[in-house]
Amino acid sequence: MMMISAVWPLYDLRIRTPLVELRLPTLEDLAALAALGAEGIYDPADPHIFPVSGWTNQPSPHFERCLVQHHWRALAEWTPSHWELITVAVHDGRIVGTQDAGAKDFSVARSISTGSWLGRAWQGRGLGKEMREAILHLAFAGLGARVAYSSAWEENTASLGVSRALGYRPNGTALRLRGHETALQINMVLERADWEQRRRDDIEITGLDSCLEFFTGWEC
Repeated sequence: MMMISAVWPLYDLRIRTPLVELRLPTLEDLAALAALGAEGIYDPADPHIFPVSGWTNQPSPHFERCLVQHHWRALAEWTPSHWELITVAVHDGRIVGTQDAGAKDFSVARSISTGSWLGRAWQGRGLGKEMREAILHLAFAGLGARVAYSSAWEENTASLGVSRALGYRPNGTALRLRGHETALQINMVLERADWEQRRRDDIEITGLDSCLEFFTGWEC
């Protein structure tokens, strides 16, 4: 029987660190992720909760359905010129959140943007930093990226702290719509040379060779 990875080899891609594994989610993973997200991603009192994307402030069961569609949409719309890899993060055998990386015209621009979320029960344990380091290793060591971008609302000190700890530098600000008001978005950039200074030797990538053309071009 043919496995899905035979036609969509991204399902065999794994990025492993001592603490987390990143991979494309199975249907069972998506169910676990939806349940985790429904338990809460952000403290409702925090001002940076609106919005990560359209599904994050939906009531149950619309939240869970929109979360699953968000993952399916990324795969359905994937092309080498515009892709978004949304992985689940697995820690001690449990789904704890997601880590994504996206790019347009990566084969030329060699730049990515990242985003992530953790279930509230798993926050404050260093997993967010570990997830970011894993996806950056894929980008720089695996795909040959030149630069990585990240952004967060100015109140999201946890995300901004991770960026600074990993060598990101300030890259300007922007006033963006958040809910029904404007808020300040802090933009950060990580150049390859700065990543190289903190490059880890305990992160493993497997399954990349068979899906490399998904990131860089069908003719590769």
